[in-house]
Amino acid sequence: MSTNENNIPQVPGVPGVEPASVEEPTTPRPPLPPKADQSGPETVTPTGAKTGVPKTANAQQGEYLTTAHGARLTNSDQSLKAGARGPILLQDHHFREKISHFDHERIPERVVHARGAGAHGTFRGYGTASKISQAGLFAKDKETPVFVRFSTVLGSRGSGDLARDTRGFATKFYTDEGNWDLVGNNMPVFFIQDAIKFPDVVHAAKPQPDREIPQAQSAHDTFWDFVSLHTEAQHHTLWNMSDRGIPRSFRMMEGFGVHTFRLIAEGGETVLVKFHWKPRLGVHSVTWEEAQLINGADPDFHRRDLADAIEAGAFPQWELGVQVFEDNDDQTFQGIDLLDPTKIVPEELVPVEPIGLMTLDKNPTNYFAETEQIAFNPNNLVPGIDVTNDPLLQGRLFSYLDTQITRLGGPNWNQLPINRSHAPVNDMLRDGMHQTAVHGGVAPYRPNSLDGGNPFETPADARPFIDYPQPVAASVKERKRPQSFEDHFSHPRLFWLSLSEVEREHTAQAYAFELGKCWDENIRVRQLRHLASIDPDLGRNVATMLGLPEPEPTEAPAKDVEPSAAFTQVGKTWPTEGRQIGIVVGQDVDVAALKSLLIAVDEADMVPLVIAPTGGEVGGGVVAQRTYLTARSIEFDAVLVASNAAPGDDAHHGLDAKAAAAGPEGLDPRVALLLQEVWRQAKALGAWGSGAEVLTTLKLDDSAGVETGSDPVEVFKTIMELLSQHRAWDRFPTTGRLA
Repeated sequence: MSTNENNIPQVPGVPGVEPASVEEPTTPRPPLPPKADQSGPETVTPTGAKTGVPKTANAQQGEYLTTAHGARLTNSDQSLKAGARGPILLQDHHFREKISHFDHERIPERVVHARGAGAHGTFRGYGTASKISQAGLFAKDKETPVFVRFSTVLGSRGSGDLARDTRGFATKFYTDEGNWDLVGNNMPVFFIQDAIKFPDVVHAAKPQPDREIPQAQSAHDTFWDFVSLHTEAQHHTLWNMSDRGIPRSFRMMEGFGVHTFRLIAEGGETVLVKFHWKPRLGVHSVTWEEAQLINGADPDFHRRDLADAIEAGAFPQWELGVQVFEDNDDQTFQGIDLLDPTKIVPEELVPVEPIGLMTLDKNPTNYFAETEQIAFNPNNLVPGIDVTNDPLLQGRLFSYLDTQITRLGGPNWNQLPINRSHAPVNDMLRDGMHQTAVHGGVAPYRPNSLDGGNPFETPADARPFIDYPQPVAASVKERKRPQSFEDHFSHPRLFWLSLSEVEREHTAQAYAFELGKCWDENIRVRQLRHLASIDPDLGRNVATMLGLPEPEPTEAPAKDVEPSAAFTQVGKTWPTEGRQIGIVVGQDVDVAALKSLLIAVDEADMVPLVIAPTGGEVGGGVVAQRTYLTARSIEFDAVLVASNAAPGDDAHHGLDAKAAAAGPEGLDPRVALLLQEVWRQAKALGAWGSGAEVLTTLKLDDSAGVETGSDPVEVFKTIMELLSQHRAWDRFPTTGRLA
């Protein structure tokens, strides 16, 4: 993280390369470069040739305002009129160009995954996958550029980041052999088994069509009507209702390829694999209270967190790993059908083998050009990676390609800079909307002689992509699914039994909230029966919260199901880089001690945010980034209290509604609210000196995850240990009903 002239850490979020001047600049100068944390797409031609020019060549050029055709302009504030008070003239070419382009600035948003954030990075292969796949990107120490887009599924582009929802985790690898798109989610299973149902589940989950509400939520009748009538959806829904449905950050989120893929080795040998992204920071979620506060206080919470972490140098990292299975005739493992996307294989049975490390280290320069226009496609495969007959994956192979043609305005969407291949392209595809390549030759067909035979088919020894020649059994055309797809409850039960008691209580509360939003009682009753089939205690407790009788299970709960330690977020420790530490100060703060604390937090690769009664300088060059007015619990992973916090001058209900909160005399009620929320959310709390008296006054000092002392740096070190567990889990009260 950068520092100022007083060697005090500067928090991320700087809007531009240079600070703004008070007066409007008048001396012409070229456009400013992007910030150090930003990068654009590689500068390759539409056909994959390296240009060698800097990435800024794709940005605006020159000192002066021009038309889109390069003619310089002198006035962009007044339209051309017939006199100062007359009508606008049709000949005003600048107005017409400017307003016409503005009228068409938006493109259709994605039907699903509309709300997203992205970043550039690099994937480095470990070499461990080379024995099972000939794909070049897996070679030892091979570095491949990537762009990753994270997203929610249900909400529109303007929805909040913290909806209870599945998150997309899509990665485009710009390999030497063409683009490979691994299009996954933060959950290892999906709602449905066959792609023909995809329109149904999305229609059911989206806002109800008559009122277009609720936005970005599954807590309504149509979703639960569908889920309760499609028991195959119970497993994914259980993941959604768990804490996994409200992640703390994209940086602390697992990713899964969901489907089973086939890898092909150099000699033609094959294995089946499931892809896993393991975050270096561990898996972490917010509480439901936090999620609701975040969507009101900062609906951009996840995208801000990702961008700020990269700007601060706390680069997010994930290991890519694979579960490897024999490519046998029935494509099953210990009775688990590997082609069923609603099933998981516990890591205790098949460990995840790490094959590479992905680091995201650059933010986009332009959201629209990169994050919005990037187009993923499961058809984008490279030699050594192939698909299987998973019926959901098979349908996606058509749907993704078909979607881009409408959303990005034609068949040449792959020529947009963010989508361009970094490998040579000679595809014989011509013309169409938005064609930006200038193809040579006269014979876009083969064989030909007029273009010297070019392009030639690739011989086997030159590493072409070859569809794996999988035998197809004698069969008949029929609309059926395999018998092995009929088990809809044993895998949800496996996940449920893998959760800790506190996670089970959170999950039951989520079901009660969601089903409580359904108007139709019969839908609630139907879904409760399925919950009883997953676990009788789950069904009974949710029914009690809804005021309904104990449900009879749809079918008897599965027996002999072993839990998996990989699914719980409790009981592990993780690195703490990039966490945000709130530091509450009052009028009598020890500035020297505060400076030492800020440096200690920065050296631990965390972000210190000073919270003071007002903005401006606290003392000794230390500036407050938050005030009692603007701070809220949701943006901090831990809070330290450096001194007393007497009521600020604006601690008046008429100036800040939060100031109306009840609190002890002599303490700013907004600080009391902040600390009480942090305590309820089981985050770490620390204090020293008169700050410790604040925690005592609020009766927060004698509980798990609260540390007091005399040395602020030593208190922080203890807090850092607590942060490695994500939360003070012992502080969450549990009822014992779901132990």
